[in-house]
Amino acid sequence: MTLRELIHTEIDVLNESRLVELYPLIRNFVQSQESAEKQSFMSKLQQIRIEAPEDFSVNLDRYIK
Repeated sequence: MTLRELIHTEIDVLNESRLVELYPLIRNFVQSQESAEKQSFMSKLQQIRIEAPEDFSVNLDRYIK
């Protein structure tokens, strides 16, 4: 049995009220995967944050020593 079939089997036993709860979770999961795939390398780099003094990039040599 494939993983897809196992998931379908589990979903088939749920009643309607549980399906109502499950659907938003699945939808959010799918949307997060889609948006993650669309992100470019540069946009991922822009999300990186570091904790450093304001002049860190200008005076890097001073902080490395």
